[in-house]
Amino acid sequence: MAGCELQPHPVKEQQPGIQYCVNSPPPWPEAIALGFQHYILSLGMTVLIPSIIVPQMGGGDAEKARMIQTLLFASGLNTLFQSLFGTRLPTVIVGSYAYLVPVSCIVFASRYSAIVDPHERFVMTLRGIQGALIMAGCFQMVMGFLGLWRSVVRFLSPLSIVPFVMFTGLGLYHLGFPMVARCVEIGIPQIIVMVIISQYLPRYISNKPICDRYAVLFSIPIVWLFAQILTSSNVYNHKPEKTQISCRTDRAGLVSTAPWVYVPYPFQWGSPTFNGGEAFLMMSASFVSLFESTGTFFIAARYGSATPIPPSVVSRGTGWMGIGVLLNGMLGCVTGLTASAENVGLLALTKVGSRRVIQISAGFMIFFSVFGKFGAFFASIPLPIVAGTYCILLGYVCSAGLGFLQFCNLNSFKTKFILGFSIFMGISIPQYFREYYHHGYRDGYNFQNNHGWFGNMVAVIFMSHTTVAAMVALILDCTLSRENDETRNDNGLIWWEKFRFYNSDVRNDEFYALPLSLDKLFPAL
Repeated sequence: MAGCELQPHPVKEQQPGIQYCVNSPPPWPEAIALGFQHYILSLGMTVLIPSIIVPQMGGGDAEKARMIQTLLFASGLNTLFQSLFGTRLPTVIVGSYAYLVPVSCIVFASRYSAIVDPHERFVMTLRGIQGALIMAGCFQMVMGFLGLWRSVVRFLSPLSIVPFVMFTGLGLYHLGFPMVARCVEIGIPQIIVMVIISQYLPRYISNKPICDRYAVLFSIPIVWLFAQILTSSNVYNHKPEKTQISCRTDRAGLVSTAPWVYVPYPFQWGSPTFNGGEAFLMMSASFVSLFESTGTFFIAARYGSATPIPPSVVSRGTGWMGIGVLLNGMLGCVTGLTASAENVGLLALTKVGSRRVIQISAGFMIFFSVFGKFGAFFASIPLPIVAGTYCILLGYVCSAGLGFLQFCNLNSFKTKFILGFSIFMGISIPQYFREYYHHGYRDGYNFQNNHGWFGNMVAVIFMSHTTVAAMVALILDCTLSRENDETRNDNGLIWWEKFRFYNSDVRNDEFYALPLSLDKLFPAL
């Protein structure tokens, strides 16, 4: 090495090191195990959101169990649709946290406060949520299928993608250690055990990728068993109620109340009701979901070792997300949809970005939503254990955004300004809205519904780290970095040009072409 000049690492259009890319499935036994692993991970958000919303609506454990089953069923169907007809990337579709504010507005609306009977209040509130979700789904379908979102995504460059994608993971920090801290006795052991299994054991066990590939399946049962031992030992008997709910393995109330067999069907709670202000408020959450899902699509393409996803394919996937939100509204779910950031983080950990694995995961979601007792057993995993897993997987999501810096000139002060300012504002602005506008609703989920529907729309948009960072980066990038070839080269746009149109790269058909020759009927532009 003496006398050899060090060279920078070469730029890679596709992520190296992925052992199974989007269209190369692993062997069936391995694919089934990996699909089950993705299913287990998807339960976190599927259980968390109904656990927050349903009690506020007046529902009990039985209603919560049915709601989790319904949301899991819808997520399975929409994951299947997205992998077949949407982006065709290995993305799992789950309930979106961005819809929590609009749903809370409906839950605390004055017209429901006079209802005394809890079950009646639950049903009437849910029908109002259904109507707003149906309108939000139609809005997202228009944005996607008419190509409006495609026109927005075409303005992106690698520089503006960096904060966009990075905050897709970083913006979910409140689902990481703050949720682990609800029960550190099991949350921190989950982090430690998973890091040891996924990062240290592969150095000593064997050359086969077993420990890192199945780290979630190995670590969760170990810590879950530890949590069961703590529960059986009466460690939490004299602890506060909140601690017992988070730590004990017998307080979920799902296994005893879930039906053995239950098939969700449209309008099972009655006809939806519509309110104009609530519909616009729900559309603002759908707008936020556009940004969050788009960031996840870019990551899935990267960790699936595909070419960067073309804007037309992003728009197609967005349209199918709209169909999914519409389906959620018809089935009676309490939230809309987004592409799961934590599941694309799992693609990086396993180094398997196969579409077939995600389709198998969708099959598990549908199966366990119908056969409720079995699904309720896995859904009873304490949330601090799931949050410990998030701490590791969302780190992979953040680093995927940083990976796009390889196409930018970091020695340019303009690049430094756009990158630094968008990241700082992506943290600072949502923090203001959380602390002062809604009094930190994430702390105990106490939401203040006294700002009117328009004020709440503003809050929904600007409380999203991903949306704020992406909008700031996109505006600055378009106004400051498009002057000449030098600035276009600094932000990576000259290299990025060939990925702005579907037909500019012949490899796109390999990853994004629709099945059954449907591209002839629905061509990507």
